[in-house]
Amino acid sequence: MSDLATLDLEALAVNTIRMLSVDGVQKANSGHPGLPMGAAAMAYVIWQRHLRHNPADPTWVNRDRFVLSAGHGSMLIYSLLHLTGYDLPMDEIKQFRQWDSKTPGHPENFMTPGVETTTGPLGQGLANGVGFAMAEAHLAATLNRDGHDVIDHYTYAIVSDGDLMEGVASEAASLAGHLKLGKLIYLYDDNEITIDGTTGIAFTEERGKRFEAYGWHVTHVADGNDLDAIDAAINEAKAVTDKPSLIVCRTIIGFGSPNKADSSDAHGSPLGPDEVALTKQNLGWPSDEPFFVPDDAYAHFREALARGAAQQQAWNAQYDAYRTAHPDAATTFDQWFSGDLPEGWKDAVPTFEPGKKVATRNASGTVLNAVAGVMGNLFGGSADLAKSNKTDLKGEHEFQPGAYDGRIIRFGVREHGMAAICNGLHQHGGLRAYCATFLVFSDYLRPSMRLAALTHTPVIYVFTHDSIGLGEDGPTHQPVEHFMALRCIPNATFIRPADANETADAWIAALENTSGPTALALSRQNLMTFDPVVTKGGTQKGAYVLSDSEGTPDVILMASGSEVEIIAAAADTLREAGHAVRVVSVPSWELFDAQGADYREQVLPKAVTKRIAVEAGVTFGWERYVGDEGQIIGLDRFGASAPYEVLYEKFGFTLEHVVASAEDMLGS
Repeated sequence: MSDLATLDLEALAVNTIRMLSVDGVQKANSGHPGLPMGAAAMAYVIWQRHLRHNPADPTWVNRDRFVLSAGHGSMLIYSLLHLTGYDLPMDEIKQFRQWDSKTPGHPENFMTPGVETTTGPLGQGLANGVGFAMAEAHLAATLNRDGHDVIDHYTYAIVSDGDLMEGVASEAASLAGHLKLGKLIYLYDDNEITIDGTTGIAFTEERGKRFEAYGWHVTHVADGNDLDAIDAAINEAKAVTDKPSLIVCRTIIGFGSPNKADSSDAHGSPLGPDEVALTKQNLGWPSDEPFFVPDDAYAHFREALARGAAQQQAWNAQYDAYRTAHPDAATTFDQWFSGDLPEGWKDAVPTFEPGKKVATRNASGTVLNAVAGVMGNLFGGSADLAKSNKTDLKGEHEFQPGAYDGRIIRFGVREHGMAAICNGLHQHGGLRAYCATFLVFSDYLRPSMRLAALTHTPVIYVFTHDSIGLGEDGPTHQPVEHFMALRCIPNATFIRPADANETADAWIAALENTSGPTALALSRQNLMTFDPVVTKGGTQKGAYVLSDSEGTPDVILMASGSEVEIIAAAADTLREAGHAVRVVSVPSWELFDAQGADYREQVLPKAVTKRIAVEAGVTFGWERYVGDEGQIIGLDRFGASAPYEVLYEKFGFTLEHVVASAEDMLGS
């Protein structure tokens, strides 16, 4: 048993982190005390001996980034933020996991000053950190000038056994090793405990050797409480500039708890009042004063304010010299980090000639290249499908070791890691991230897209081969339920354009959306290009009248994407038979539902109850637009392998079927 009077200042500080975390979890009667108790020493070394940050300005551009990938141990980072002087007062620590507090159950970057990314789903933070490091490398290579390294910082993280088990972490770690990201330093909390028991029940591989095989620099610290050994390992990692580093620290979960340390009992439940008292007694901590912080510990941690202010002031002077020597580069720097789109950028967006057949994936590639020409910070790539997704930038080179200024990212076949990395790319600041794959593989990355939506991160997803229209590859590659699956994600925008000009408008909507992700669903097959005078701006409203009848329509035909061409042709046939028909293109439910009631009534008047919706996907959900008297022509089964023209005929996505359905509805 120790006593406060016998502890040196650093030991006192480490125990302050431990006990503040324990008290927060205990008051909430919910949370994970074990990780903060076991990882407190390594966190202390990062934050007090290495991390360049200014608690008074959490948005300082050149700060080091810290990620608590093991987000279940959130009281660790909340304790550090409070102690070092961020805008997180003790009242917030005492409201851990409570309604409307800044200390939610898992770290949320949009809720808590100083939290860089939202973590908790294991592996995500590890992958986000790879995105931070990639962003740093790209921005440094692009914006720095000789003698003016205005972008020069590290990304640190604490990762857990659970993080290393997840597939998304393996994908991201593999890519990080290939890219030789030398400013990426992870400390692995190797406590050998999981919720179900020890790691020996399911996780017995040599983790260090696995990361060495990925191309990482790996070191081991035998005692996770040895501050100097941890410090030396971090310094060694900094000296290795051509590899990311993993420092394997052997720790004891719940360190200090007499009865629960080194067991799964310390993982996901409060210690309990009796064990909290015993732990405080064991560590020589006052037991009658919850949330006790010694004055010496406060003073020591708050040195971060003066230290950070001096570091940022020195950087400000460095940046002023950069601006004087390279005013054009500084202007670019300011514009990129403002998050604003460059003036006049829409002028670069092309308009496509009506009457021509163009696959929307091809139109998207044309628009992407045009916009990238005026948006130098548009940065992304594909999961090994660039030629199919049409995401390569002409005249640009790949982001690779020795060529970090390249704008084309080769993510490899790593959809989940790709999306999580893109979250980190954008959250770093200065860049606008996009990524691509086939729509059916959105299933592989959905958890990362969900986090993009949760964190208001405007990553753009280019999803091609968007329906049974991809043809012969068959049902394994034909998305059916995916439109609805993506529409269900709160704060995500799903856009399925009907032609090349809607695709151009979809890119405008995606780039103007700064509050969440946008998914573009694009066709492999060629589609008719409609009159841009008619379609212009309609996509941004989510739905619009493509063609209309005189007076009140007898029936409304509506569709998204490739099926709009079908209903447009069906409408012509029905009009020839004397029916008044309105054709509505519905590229985005989210954008349409966001419009005012008056506009929605103009497009879909309540008085017209005979409506048909056509979409080559599950019918679920279209009821909101067709109503009780309407009909939905969709696909409530998996597709098949055949040429797309055959599939559309067999599954009823034809002019004739739409006409027959309308005539039956109209009683003709």
